Amino acid sequence: MLKHLPSHAVVGLLWLFHWLPLSVLSIIGGGFGMMLYTVAAQRRHVAKVNLRLCFPELDETARNRLARAHFRLLGRSVLERGILWWASPARLRRLIRVEGEERLRALHDAGRPVILMAPHFLGLDAGGTGIVSRFDIVSIFARQKNPVIDRWLYHGRSRFGDQKLLSRNEGVRATVKAMKSGRPFYYLPDMNYRTRDAIFVPFFGVPAWTITGLSRLSRVAGATVISCVTRVLPGGRGYVVELGDPWPDFPTDDIVADTARMNREIEAQVRKAPEQYYWVHRRFKTRPPGEARPY
Repeated sequence: MLKHLPSHAVVGLLWLFHWLPLSVLSIIGGGFGMMLYTVAAQRRHVAKVNLRLCFPELDETARNRLARAHFRLLGRSVLERGILWWASPARLRRLIRVEGEERLRALHDAGRPVILMAPHFLGLDAGGTGIVSRFDIVSIFARQKNPVIDRWLYHGRSRFGDQKLLSRNEGVRATVKAMKSGRPFYYLPDMNYRTRDAIFVPFFGVPAWTITGLSRLSRVAGATVISCVTRVLPGGRGYVVELGDPWPDFPTDDIVADTARMNREIEAQVRKAPEQYYWVHRRFKTRPPGEARPY
């Protein structure tokens, strides 16, 4: 596995891989993903628990098939990272298509603050690259413990235009200010974060500890919310970023209803391509009082 290699060796491998055609690299990445499925027992367990909770209507054979498809795409998302870091702008334009760009462009040109609600699909970083190659945005950057990987992740997310990457401790005020200055906010609100600003709302019918930031930030900034979902295309044909219509009647005065609505929107997008969601995250780690942890 790559995590057992020295950091510079990992970066060197990703640099070498980025010269390959995506159709070839996608095959190698799929094989790498199946190796991960075999050896990464803990992550495999997490994915299978998540799939059992979210798709109880599927039998075990179908869920195992879905888990393997997920790991093949997970392997691709790791090895294709080098393309996002080093490929030319022309190549990235060919590989990453943005659908609905005109919706975001119209809001941006009208001076409307915008939140791009971007769930954790495996093509997430490619989607971010597609957006920052077209717009100057604001996003939250979580610093990595490994300084080499941290440097290149930061490079990949800031290599185009004039991007503003904030740390989590810079808070709401800096994010709202950036949105009001004309930067769409690329927002990832669907992980189990340790924060007081979260509540339990259903996700696939299971109570999930969910941050309430989408409703709060939209209200404070007067921002329009657009769903931003990145799909991995089959056959090494690249990625498509799908920008949806502006959410009507959002936010409301009911932060619980708003947060539940966000989860329903994410769930609907996941059902379109369930193998592409980030199932190796312990989404249901935090439980209501008295309920056992599923992992």
